[in-house]
Amino acid sequence: MSPAEPSQQFPRLPLFSAALLIGTALVLVATVRLTGVGQSHTPDAPTIAERDLRFLDRADGGVNVIDARSGELVSSVEGQQGFLRGTLRGLARERRRSGISSEAPFRLLARADGRLTLEDPATGRRIDLESFGPTNESTFAALLGSEVRQLPDPMANR
Repeated sequence: MSPAEPSQQFPRLPLFSAALLIGTALVLVATVRLTGVGQSHTPDAPTIAERDLRFLDRADGGVNVIDARSGELVSSVEGQQGFLRGTLRGLARERRRSGISSEAPFRLLARADGRLTLEDPATGRRIDLESFGPTNESTFAALLGSEVRQLPDPMANR
């Protein structure tokens, strides 16, 4: 007969404490995500210019950028243009998931504080382009062009 081996149980207090800590963290994260409590929301600066744009893939791999209101060609994008393509790919994927046609235009907004926002009115998604740095933001800034619809300056009446 072999001698009885001692039982090696891990102490319960550290296990209980770890489980309690993880559970508390999950509850707090869920509360913030669901209620928005604790998140800071900076209001958008007023829109000073906007342009509705459609992006059409070409057979040669390029992209034609069309002004949705006038139907005029704004730009013809050649080559990779990784940021522009990646941004549009994400928005297009959201449209496909929602069963929305690719024909609806996107809206490019210039704000009074100099920021640019790309919105998809069809899905409600938006991308604040300054988050990706000035080089990537300038890719979209060039699409505003001189034909952009200028809105009244909201600061002029103060």
